[in-house]
Amino acid sequence: MKIKSGARRFAAIVMVACMALPQTLWAQEAVDDGPNAFAMVGDLLVARPIGVVMTAVGTAAWVVSLPFTLLAGHAEEAAETLILGPGAATFVRCLGCRETGYTNKDIDAHHARQEREAAEEAKQAEAAAPAGN
Repeated sequence: MKIKSGARRFAAIVMVACMALPQTLWAQEAVDDGPNAFAMVGDLLVARPIGVVMTAVGTAAWVVSLPFTLLAGHAEEAAETLILGPGAATFVRCLGCRETGYTNKDIDAHHARQEREAAEEAKQAEAAAPAGN
């Protein structure tokens, strides 16, 4: 009887651990918001050079296909697919990131810079207004 009781406890513990482990791994993935050093090095040495080559090849393909795409009226779509897509993946993506585009940190810094510049312009306009009267 004791063996069966111990086996049941062990089986229950294993089942609870199996159910909790994936949640722990998903939570860790959700917390990890930045790329690690290996992802950055791999991106710098492998993905970026491939992206530059793909952008250049896409540009050449776009120039070759330009007469046909102009006749069809799809030159802009061809440029987005052949040039802008690989270019954005190469030059706009942060080092080691998987998604193309700016991060929220970049956008927040841009908004803060715009607000500072607007405040400085308002100060200069205020200072120049009384001097002009």
